Amino acid sequence: MSTEFCITVNGTEVWLQGQGDEVILMLHGWPDTRALWDGTVAALQDRATCARLTLPGFQSGPSATSLDDMCHLLRQIVDRISPETPVTLMLHDWGCIFGYEFAMRHPARVARVVAVDVGDHNSGSLLRSWGSKEKLSVMGYQVWLALAWKLGHHFSENLGTRMTRAMARWLRCPTDSSTITHQMNYPYAMQWFGTAGGFKGAGQIQLPMSLLFVYGERKPFMFHSAQWLEKVASAPGSAVYGLPCGHWVMISRPEAFHARVRDWLWGKA
Repeated sequence: MSTEFCITVNGTEVWLQGQGDEVILMLHGWPDTRALWDGTVAALQDRATCARLTLPGFQSGPSATSLDDMCHLLRQIVDRISPETPVTLMLHDWGCIFGYEFAMRHPARVARVVAVDVGDHNSGSLLRSWGSKEKLSVMGYQVWLALAWKLGHHFSENLGTRMTRAMARWLRCPTDSSTITHQMNYPYAMQWFGTAGGFKGAGQIQLPMSLLFVYGERKPFMFHSAQWLEKVASAPGSAVYGLPCGHWVMISRPEAFHARVRDWLWGKA
C-alpha cells in the first residue's frame, strides 16, 4: 500500500492514502474505527486518494457530537482535503446517517455517494416494512447500547463497555472487541434519548447526486425499505446491489464489494 499521512482538522485526525485526483471520504459506523476501511483503501488507492477518520467521540474527543457539529466538521474536512472539487462519500452504518445529512446540506461539495447497508433510515416506509418482531429487535439492541453509553458516561465506564462488547458479540460484529468501548454508542443515545440534540433535525433522504447502494441480504431485518431500493435503482447514474452476507459487507464479501464499487466509480477499464 502507498504511504499514509495524517492531517488534523479541528482536533480530528484525518488519514490520507492513495493516488489520483478523485478524493473519497470514508465514514464508518458502530462499533468501528477508520480501520474498517483498510481493505477498501487497498482496493481503491490506485485510482483515488482515500481519506479516513475515526468519528469524533468513538476513541477520543467529545463524549457526543451533535448532528450540526458533525456536518460542520465534515465540511471543514472536505474543504481541507479537496478545496477545489467535490468528494465522493463512502458510508457505512451511522456513517450513512451523518454522511447523508452532510450531502444534503452541502450538495456542491459531494460528487457522488457509495452507501453500505443503511438507506432511508428515518422514513415511514422503512418503519412500516418492519413487523412487530423486527421493531422489538431494533429497539432492543439500540436501547441497550444507548443505556450502555449513559451508564458508561455517568456511572461506570467498565460496565458500559462490558455491555457494549456483549452486544457486539451477540450481533456477531467482526470488529476486534478490544477496540470497542461504550463511547462508540453515543449515536444511539442521540436516537433514543435526544442526547446532543438527537436527530430531529435530520432530513428525509433526498440525495441530489448519484448513489451506489450496497447491502447485505442475510440479516434478520433490513435498514432500508423496498421503496428505497426502487427509487435508487431508477435514478439516472445510480445503482443497487445486494450481496449474500450480513451488515459488514466490506468485511464479509470484500472482493465482490470492491469489484462493484470500482465498476460503478470507474467502469470496467
